[in-house]
Amino acid sequence: MAQQRRVQLSTQRPTSTVYVLGTELSLDVCGSAPKDAVTFHVQGTPGVKLYVVQETESIKLPTTVCRWPLAPSTEVLLAMDALSKDVGDEKVRVSYFGEAGGVPVGRAMLYLTCVEVSLDADTNRSGAVSRTLLDKTTWTWGPDGHGAILLVNCDRDDPKAEQMDNHDTTIRSYAGTTTSHTRPYSFPMVFPPVFLSYTLPPPLDLKDMSQMVLRTRGPRTIFTGHRLILHVDFGDADKVGVFYGGNSVALEEYKHVLGGSKLTYAVKPSRHQEESTFYVEGLVFPDIDFSGLVAFHVTLLESPEKVLPAVGAQGELYGWVAEVQPSPPSQGLLETPIFTDTVVFRVAPWIMTPNTAAPLEVFVCSIDNNEDFVAAVGALAEKAKCPLTICPPPENNQDRWIQDEVEFGYVQAPHKTFPVVFDSPRDRGLKDYPIKTILGPDFGYVARKVPEYTSDLDSFGNLEVSPPVTVKGKEYPLGRILIGSSFPRFGGRRMSKAVRDFLVAQRVQAPVELFSDWLMVGHVDEFLSFVPAPDQKGFRLLLASPNACYQLLKEKQEEGFGEAVMFQGLEREPKPTISEILANESLRKFNSYAQMCISWNRDVLKRALGLAEPDIIDIPQLFQGNTDTGASAFFPDMVNMLVLGKHLGIPKPFGPRVGGQCCLEQRVRELLEPLGLTCTFINDYFSYHVLHGEVHCGTNARRKPFAFKWWHMVP
Repeated sequence: MAQQRRVQLSTQRPTSTVYVLGTELSLDVCGSAPKDAVTFHVQGTPGVKLYVVQETESIKLPTTVCRWPLAPSTEVLLAMDALSKDVGDEKVRVSYFGEAGGVPVGRAMLYLTCVEVSLDADTNRSGAVSRTLLDKTTWTWGPDGHGAILLVNCDRDDPKAEQMDNHDTTIRSYAGTTTSHTRPYSFPMVFPPVFLSYTLPPPLDLKDMSQMVLRTRGPRTIFTGHRLILHVDFGDADKVGVFYGGNSVALEEYKHVLGGSKLTYAVKPSRHQEESTFYVEGLVFPDIDFSGLVAFHVTLLESPEKVLPAVGAQGELYGWVAEVQPSPPSQGLLETPIFTDTVVFRVAPWIMTPNTAAPLEVFVCSIDNNEDFVAAVGALAEKAKCPLTICPPPENNQDRWIQDEVEFGYVQAPHKTFPVVFDSPRDRGLKDYPIKTILGPDFGYVARKVPEYTSDLDSFGNLEVSPPVTVKGKEYPLGRILIGSSFPRFGGRRMSKAVRDFLVAQRVQAPVELFSDWLMVGHVDEFLSFVPAPDQKGFRLLLASPNACYQLLKEKQEEGFGEAVMFQGLEREPKPTISEILANESLRKFNSYAQMCISWNRDVLKRALGLAEPDIIDIPQLFQGNTDTGASAFFPDMVNMLVLGKHLGIPKPFGPRVGGQCCLEQRVRELLEPLGLTCTFINDYFSYHVLHGEVHCGTNARRKPFAFKWWHMVP
């Protein structure tokens, strides 16, 4: 429905107003009628469309009906299709008649100037701003949805800047056309790590922003007496920033005009250009107190005008000679809003990528006495043709658990996509690495403040995401986030509310809470992982399974290998035999408890991810501990693996050797290699396993974004 405005008329003097293309004017014919008038006649110049509305019937003029009764139920509507060439070049005359008819008892004249005022953004999500018939005031999901998208400008385009781009009110770019940026990097594997200096292209801060275009067409002099105000709602002002450079292309000319304490900006349309381009940045991600929707408005304000009729007030419609001169706002008189256009943006969510996504970069920490582990991860990365980034000791402060410190994801709009690292609240030796080293040009950063106390469940080994799934007809094309919790126990550890609220607020990867508090460390990556599969499902869920392990060991005992020992080749480690493990009742009892916990999660995952038993592979694994301290892996936890496409870096289990091969490794190969996967077993025993972590805990990977566009889904 067209935006409608009521216009007051006068029989004492001509009236002038601005008509904005696409709207509708309602003429107050009754309010200006002389007291003895009973009917009226209305007539307009060719550029004006007039309609008389009686009851529910709309009649377009001219018609055979010459006069209309003056009644509250009678309404005159006005529309125009073409822009004015001059101020006041279209006219409407209303003639009033008494009971006797004949000569009019009064006439009201209205001078019209048709202009276009339109605030546009990329509402059709094509990557460019264009005019559209779509409703700009709403934002809808789905492949047929509409609405503009805004990125949080959370990278740091100027490496010399002290803060992220969304924390300042300046436009950032490189000092010159290129800049040299240094990161610890080694590929193929070289140790100690080398520092390569590479040249980055010159992205500008503006490219991270979404364009918003204000179009103003019509006689340029009309804007002398009218003001255009760009404004944002008070509740949205701290969520966005708007920059404007006028007609300049020089970055120093771009000024921060809206956002923060700036709620309005008076736009001065150029005499020579019909479009003004604004650049909009998001400052914050959706969260529990912010839906992600932001509205911008442009309002046309009308000030008192000066009309100088050249003839009497009863001048003829086509012969009226009048000079309509817009004048500056009169002192003491308020300007009147006559038109508002609105466009709504949604701030793009932070999106996680699953293990099954193609790897783009692998991260590992170099610390004391883990050279062999770093070399093994580097060799695996080389097989996968994936670059390796090594975090050196000065930056990791002997903190090896890079999976726990950060989670890599991305943000996406039709015009741009860039990675964003989510920094966990754990804040140990690696706490400065994400913001000091990873944050940079086109590489964003986000974190959530939490209370001073954090538990192990706030580390991001406890944050995973499934591949795309469909559950009872409901599609999750970006997968579902998986986090560990104390459920179904009460009083246990949980991930911080601030982090959970943030993940839920992104809306596109609806989180699922699993029971992980039964583990000593308490992370979901201790009992599950996902690997790619070459079928329609596209993946398999791997679950640690004490039952599968006992079944395998029982098979080997029955085959006559009961005396084969665990941990062969590891100094100072006990060497229990298969038979001793099977006879250990306390170990068996504890693993029965562990299996019950995993089985609980299995059922939750089947329901939440729409899985069937053929979609799940049980990986042999035993746990040790007690119900007070929690469970830890009895031997290196093989589901805690690094997945690089078809190449898997699996913790070496040091299982019993049967026929010259580790029976645990052999079983895992039998389970995974038919899927086209290659298994590389990495020795992490003394450098990670004994510290209650494995290969996945000690590595991290930035992965390729989903091909599916998040705005095409229906949450």
